[in-house]
Amino acid sequence: MFNEACSNLALLILCYSYILLLILLSGKMAENAYISRKASRKFLHVMIGNLPFMIPFFTYNSLPLNFPFLVAAPFTLITFFATPYSPVKRFYEKMKGLAGITEEGHHLGLVFYAVSYTLLALLFSNRPYIIAAGILPMAYGDAAAALVGERYGRKRFRIFALKSLEGSITMFLTSFASLALSLLFFSALYPLSIVNVLYAILGVAVTAALVESLTPLGFDNITVPLVCALTFIALSGGA
Repeated sequence: MFNEACSNLALLILCYSYILLLILLSGKMAENAYISRKASRKFLHVMIGNLPFMIPFFTYNSLPLNFPFLVAAPFTLITFFATPYSPVKRFYEKMKGLAGITEEGHHLGLVFYAVSYTLLALLFSNRPYIIAAGILPMAYGDAAAALVGERYGRKRFRIFALKSLEGSITMFLTSFASLALSLLFFSALYPLSIVNVLYAILGVAVTAALVESLTPLGFDNITVPLVCALTFIALSGGA
């Protein structure tokens, strides 16, 4: 019991160290004249999106000791305190590196991302492939869609925000590819039906592209992960 607790605590500290390192790196990237704030922000999104792959190694993954939840929850507060809305202005001043890479025009984007991960970790930490189904489309799909859409987007459309057809197609393809690769990892650890899960991730990829195209700036950080996770559950029969 003691050794198990120590291993879970060590993994928790490793996750904290990983996230803090990413925040520092992203802040430094944003200060570089040759790297755009969007690129540094998407780097942070993508790399934090890898955290679901660490969850299977926690053995304390349900209440009252839900360590995957403890990985995410503190960073909801940290990202909020790093916004201009922070009630602790001194903390905001010290965290300008993180504040500087928030979504232009919507400083709560990273907060919503942390909230999404926290909710999914609270509900599904014993089934991390569901968390991955929600987080990976946002981490990899949205990042690729934003960069491709900005550079190569020609066929633009606006529903609630300006998007591009090229970006939406990239969102679909990247979401499907990242989820398909994650399936190889999770199927080695959990008894998953490959046929059901493949069908589910195809539906998730379509859903991710649709939800991202319909969601206003910044709010896709919460709509995409939550809707994609629910879609995966519905199409996989609960996995």
